[in-house]
Amino acid sequence: MATSTDHCVGEERLLRGYSGRMFLVVAVGTLVANLGRQALPPLLPAIIEGLAITPAAAGFAITLMRVCFAICQYPSGRVADSVTRKLAIVVGLGGLIAGFVGLTQVPSYPIFLVSTALLGVGSAFFFVSQRVLLSDLFVAKRGRAFGLNSAISRIGSILAAGLAVVALSAGSWQLAFVPVVGLLLVIVGLFHVTSREPYGTQGLLEMGRLGGQARETVSRVFGTPQIRWLVVAYTLVIFAWDGVLTFLPTYLQVSKGFSPEFASGGFATVFAVGIVVQPLSGTLSDQWERRRVAGGATLVSLLGLAVLLLAESLPIIVAGILLYAAGVMAFTPVVQAYLMDIFPESNKGGYLGAFKTVYEGLSSLGPAYVGVMAGIVGYTLAFAGFLACLLGSAVILLWLSYGDAAASG
Repeated sequence: MATSTDHCVGEERLLRGYSGRMFLVVAVGTLVANLGRQALPPLLPAIIEGLAITPAAAGFAITLMRVCFAICQYPSGRVADSVTRKLAIVVGLGGLIAGFVGLTQVPSYPIFLVSTALLGVGSAFFFVSQRVLLSDLFVAKRGRAFGLNSAISRIGSILAAGLAVVALSAGSWQLAFVPVVGLLLVIVGLFHVTSREPYGTQGLLEMGRLGGQARETVSRVFGTPQIRWLVVAYTLVIFAWDGVLTFLPTYLQVSKGFSPEFASGGFATVFAVGIVVQPLSGTLSDQWERRRVAGGATLVSLLGLAVLLLAESLPIIVAGILLYAAGVMAFTPVVQAYLMDIFPESNKGGYLGAFKTVYEGLSSLGPAYVGVMAGIVGYTLAFAGFLACLLGSAVILLWLSYGDAAASG
C-alpha cells in the first residue's frame, strides 16, 4: 500500500531536488491537461454550430464529462492508496490522451459525448492522484504547493483561449486538441522517468474489495456534521464555477455583445487572475485558518458575479470577471489543503476521492442547468441563480470556522 513515507524524500523544496522535479512534472502535466479541457468552453459556439446541436445538448456533454469525473473520484483515490500514486497518474494521463484524440476526429455528437466521457475518467485519475502525491511531498509547505500548482495549471487555461482562437482561424475547432495530445505524451514519458516509485501492480488485487471499502470510507468521511457541511459548501461553489465557466464565452457574446476574440480574452482573464491569487491564498492559509480564508474568498466571488451580471460598460464587466475569478481561484487550493490536513495519512486518497465524488457529482449539473435555463430565461438570469449558491457557501464556511473557534475557546 502506498503511504506518504514512500514519497517524502529530503527537504520540501518546490523547485529543486527530487520533490522539486516531481512538483514541476506534475504541475506541467496539470497545465497541459487544462490547456485541452479549458479549450472546450471558448469552442462551444463553434461546436454547437458545427455539430448542429442545441446549447442544452452542449451543456449535457460537459455535464457528462463532469459526471464521469465524479464517478471515478473514489476508484482513483483507492488506486493511489492501494496500488501506487504512479500507476493512478499514468492511467489518468492515458485517459486524457484517449479523450483528446477522440476530439480531434469528431464527426458526430455521439463521438463528442464519448470523448468528453473519456476526459472525465482521465481527469479523475490524474487530478486526484497528483493532489495526493503533492500532499506526500509537502507538509509544512502544503498550502503553498497546492496554490503554486494551481497557479501553474492556470497558464494552460489562459493559453486555451488563444488555442481556441488559432484553431477557429485555421478553420476547424478539432485542431485545437492536436498539440495537447503530443504534449501529454511527453508528460507521460517525463513522469515515468522522474518518479522513483514502482508501479506496484500487485496491489491491484486489493481492489476487489472496492465496494465494501467504499461503504466504509463514505461512512467515515461523512460521519461528522463538519464534513457534511463542508461538502455542501464546496458543492455550491463548484456548481457555480462549472456553470459560469462553461458558458462564460457564450454569455459574453450573446448577452454582452462581445466578439468571439474578446469573449475568449474574457475567459482567459479568469485564469490569469488565478496565477496571482492561488499562490497567495495557499500561502495565506498556511498562516490563517483555512476555512476563514475560503469563506472570505467566496464572498469576493459573489460580489464579482453580481457586478458582471449588472454591468453594461466594458471596464465594469472586466472588473466583475476579475473579482469573480479572484474569489473562486482563491477558494480551491485552500479547501483542498484543509482536506489533506484532516484526512488520515493512510487513506487520504480514498477519503479525498469519496469527498470529491459527492461534490463533483452534484456540481456537474451546473453546465446542464445553464444550458437549459438559457433556453428558457436567458443566460443572465441563469447565472443569477449562482449568487445564492455562493452566499450559502460563504455562510457555511465562516460558520464552521468561527463555531469551532468559539467551542475551543
